[in-house]
Amino acid sequence: MALAQQPTSPQQQTPAKPPAKPAAPAPKPAAVPAKPASKFTPPAFKLTVATEAGYPPFNYLDRKGMPAGFEMELAQEACQRIKAECEFAAFKWDDLIPGLIDKKFDVIMSSMEVTSERRKRMGLSRRYYISPGAFIAAKGAPFDGPPSLLRNKRIGIQKDSTHADWADKSFRRSAQLKRYNTIAEALDALAKNEVDAVFGDKAQLWLWSQKPDGKCCEIVGQDIKDNQTLGLGVSAGLRKEDAKLRDALNKAFGEIMSDGTFKKINDKYFPFPLN
Repeated sequence: MALAQQPTSPQQQTPAKPPAKPAAPAPKPAAVPAKPASKFTPPAFKLTVATEAGYPPFNYLDRKGMPAGFEMELAQEACQRIKAECEFAAFKWDDLIPGLIDKKFDVIMSSMEVTSERRKRMGLSRRYYISPGAFIAAKGAPFDGPPSLLRNKRIGIQKDSTHADWADKSFRRSAQLKRYNTIAEALDALAKNEVDAVFGDKAQLWLWSQKPDGKCCEIVGQDIKDNQTLGLGVSAGLRKEDAKLRDALNKAFGEIMSDGTFKKINDKYFPFPLN
């Protein structure tokens, strides 16, 4: 006889699944405020700018060992304007032009004077600064006027320099020119009253006057600018084949000069203009 089917206990019963509910819509993310547009567009290419980093305040190494100074600020400003991401590197002076030609870097900005010999070896940008010739003498000396006031005086110069060339042309017959191996030796002679004035690069002379050894003296008279003897100024060095880069830098330097940016950077380092 078949056994009667036992009723299923409540624990054994499988409850019926409730109908699936439609999925709730995902919450909308909170609105994120738009970021302000960047002042500069993303970099279009990368460049390495080389300098000696041994001529403060034009170029030197900061506390972190990175190239800094007047020229590096100009370079960074130019890089932003040509939409380039620039890094800076320090090299020995004698390695700068060979390194550029060997493509170890792309641009030299290291107070490099424009010369005919350098024009033969590489491309040069437009001038981005010029330090005029100037005289320095003891504070209170009666020479703060035209160079003619220094006639019959003792003038110290660095021999075999462009400043010596100008002094020879202008004072050969009217002053006693005393020649020294370095401008530092000429300035030391001035501090010892062995000469009445020294003629040289204005920036160099002013920087010396800010040091303890130079507190005796100050820049006197008017600036001397003479392309024939004192040169055309300082330019960036590039490879000759990089004509487009040269043109872009020229445009950037022109804008920096005309819109007041150069003056702002200049005034951070010098109390007189270098253009």
